Amino acid sequence: MAELQEVQITEEKPLLPGQKPKTAKTHSVETPYGSVTFTVYGTPKPKRPVILTYHDVELNYKSCFQPLFQFGDMQEIIQNFVRVHVDAPGMEEGAPVFPLGYQYPSLDKLADMIPCILQYSNFSTIIGVGVGAGAYILSRYALNHLDTVEGLVLINIDPNAKGWMDWAAHKLTGLTSSIPEMILGHLFSQEELSGNSELIQKYRNTITHAPNLDDIELYWNSYNNRRDLNLERGGDITLKCPVMLVVGDQAPHEDAVVECNSKLDPTQTLFLKIANSGGQPQLTQPGKLTEAFKYFLQGMGYMASSCMTCLSRSRTASLTSAASMEGNRSRSRTLSQSSESGALSSGPPGHTMEVLC
Repeated sequence: MAELQEVQITEEKPLLPGQKPKTAKTHSVETPYGSVTFTVYGTPKPKRPVILTYHDVELNYKSCFQPLFQFGDMQEIIQNFVRVHVDAPGMEEGAPVFPLGYQYPSLDKLADMIPCILQYSNFSTIIGVGVGAGAYILSRYALNHLDTVEGLVLINIDPNAKGWMDWAAHKLTGLTSSIPEMILGHLFSQEELSGNSELIQKYRNTITHAPNLDDIELYWNSYNNRRDLNLERGGDITLKCPVMLVVGDQAPHEDAVVECNSKLDPTQTLFLKIANSGGQPQLTQPGKLTEAFKYFLQGMGYMASSCMTCLSRSRTASLTSAASMEGNRSRSRTLSQSSESGALSSGPPGHTMEVLC
């Protein structure tokens, strides 16, 4: 497997006051389905998985994950794990536009590129962090490579293929809306788009003037043509590693994530619903997501001595009993910010958790 390129880059700014930027290495490797680019941060840690991220449509690893991994409290995590950020083909910075007629890989084929990345880098196991299309890709990879996935953080996952009604609605929307507007509707809630905040203006301007808009449309089409993951609680096809499902309380994908939760093993699954986060919680609420990620890692047996964050000290953890919309959800834990004391206990993910932050 030949390496196509290797360049040295650095973080755009220090992660903490007085902290020097960490050197990263960007690689491109050939796979059976084309070239894929990924960036590695950190030095390999013995007997530890790497954190592997996969971004959503229109985004790349920087625009999707940089606010999260540059957040102050996240530094304790990234000091303990190597990070591997994957860019979908054509989404990396400076990527050339694919020639007319190029057949973009399906999401299943994008998932099948990941073993080439791990083989090239000599990484054996991962903790996957994916958003939207990236969450689907990592789930498909986990179903096919169970032994190499220790855990998954899936933000805005929709495990279902588009039905006929969804397909017709998508086609109808395409007649009245541009590709940028349809993708913005995928990334953000209608409330966020109507509010036209600085974040929305930034992403609307970025996608409207993207030099690789044709490539973005190809990735978008692959997402909309995805196959059903066919997850079934208690069945042969299910995610068998610890999973944290994440969605914002105003996200357009809330129903899909709730349905996904109902199809997974409740003893292995955490359901995290983040308040005031909209469609992209890793961008708008990196602190809350960082805290939840830290406890998720602790539940997997890593970072046992990690210190409490300010957020956790300001919460009360209360264990309640709740049923899901389908009656399938078992016990549920709700975190409330109504108290100024208390702490969230960590431990193995023994049941589905619904967390309102």
